[in-house]
Amino acid sequence: MSIGYWNQVQAADFEVPADRPLDDLTAELTTMLGSTRPEVRDGTAYPALATWIDRGVYDDLLSGLGDGMITGLSVGMGERGTDTVFRRSFSALILAECLERDNEQHLLPGAKIMDWGDRIAVWFLGERDSRGFVPDKGWAHAIAHGADTIGALGGSPHLAGAEHAVLLDVLAERLLEQPADEPLVAGEPDRIAHAAMRILRRNTLGIDVLEPWVHRIGGASNAFGKGGMSDPFAPTAAPQAFLRALFVQLSLAPQAPTVRPDLLLVVIEALRMSNAPYLQVGND
Repeated sequence: MSIGYWNQVQAADFEVPADRPLDDLTAELTTMLGSTRPEVRDGTAYPALATWIDRGVYDDLLSGLGDGMITGLSVGMGERGTDTVFRRSFSALILAECLERDNEQHLLPGAKIMDWGDRIAVWFLGERDSRGFVPDKGWAHAIAHGADTIGALGGSPHLAGAEHAVLLDVLAERLLEQPADEPLVAGEPDRIAHAAMRILRRNTLGIDVLEPWVHRIGGASNAFGKGGMSDPFAPTAAPQAFLRALFVQLSLAPQAPTVRPDLLLVVIEALRMSNAPYLQVGND
């Protein structure tokens, strides 16, 4: 089907077309999620699917739609610098929409959400293509979209403290294992911090769990005192950017988690330790 057909759908405020079965429309839009043309992928396929999910079009089909997106996460898995990243990344974004719909309407059994969660975590930690904006092809942003999906998963009523702790560990692992030669420069640490905030707002985790989590990231964010022949700032950039983003969001974002006062002190200490040379007063 031509893009002109979908332009008409968009012009009609994404009213579901009556001239074709929903299954066919969904299959076509799913394929379009992997397009290298941003007007097809970002401008048409994603908003069409997201709008229909939000309007309840898929409420009776949400499990199957999400399973299809889970399949999309494996397309070209392990590749780096290829166009398959678009299908994986935007499948994750649609999965986030499915999770948000279930968070609001409670449509799916807990076992399904747990299964999706396991598969999302495996993909997120294994994703090797961390490009943000790709010239002439638009946003890939797999790490940012993955963080959004983790955040939506953290909002599920089917998850509790134990699962929330695991999700925070997944976010930390992604930061700590980010290849030094592929820095996250397109806002990904901010998106990861936003996902962490969604989990923290569930108020299921105490400072006894969160303090070692922050210190683990803080230890990996300190570039000072690390000699050798390699650039010490390259592997520490992502965790350092995350700590700064988490500090900003804890300080300024609404609906602070109940542990905010204690957690802010822990984050500040991690930032102080990893930025010690900049905090000294004296002659340069």
